[in-house]
Amino acid sequence: MTIDILSWVFLVSGGLLGVIGGIGIHRFPDFYSRLHAAGTTDTLCAIFILLGLGLQAGLSLEAFKLFLIFVFLFFTSPTASHALANAAMHGGLKPKLDESNSEAKL
Repeated sequence: MTIDILSWVFLVSGGLLGVIGGIGIHRFPDFYSRLHAAGTTDTLCAIFILLGLGLQAGLSLEAFKLFLIFVFLFFTSPTASHALANAAMHGGLKPKLDESNSEAKL
């Protein structure tokens, strides 16, 4: 019973993080901040969902497969975000900066 409750907490938390990431992609002003919202919440969302599914599976072959998926996502998601940001920077896409705060810093 406790494992089921903990599993559902992780599953719901992962789902909520996915929704928050989608809202961040919609609301943020430029490519780089949207990429940050997508990359960060994507990785954490996947961790929570896979952890919840792993608790439901118990110690089994399915849990091992979920762990392998987690390892794959843990390395590829940040790498893909970095590659996208690097390609955008080399393509000449500049971040949107707040001009009103730049004068105050001088």
